[in-house]
Amino acid sequence: MGLPIALFVLQMVSVIGSLLVIIFSFNFGVIVALLLFNALLYGALVRWVKRPFQIPLQKKFPDAISTKRLSPLPYD
Repeated sequence: MGLPIALFVLQMVSVIGSLLVIIFSFNFGVIVALLLFNALLYGALVRWVKRPFQIPLQKKFPDAISTKRLSPLPYD
């Protein structure tokens, strides 16, 4: 099972960014950390695709639109 296009793009941006850092890095710890980060990111994205969490969304618009004044105060 693969990743959707948007998550695949996110993974590829992470990999390309990591490669740029690895090219200009001379520390072995940074290389290992970036490889571990990319592996964990891939695992998290695959898990998210298999079992996505639900984001509670509120309604943007009311059920009915009315011009009735809701305030008892006069605006004259």
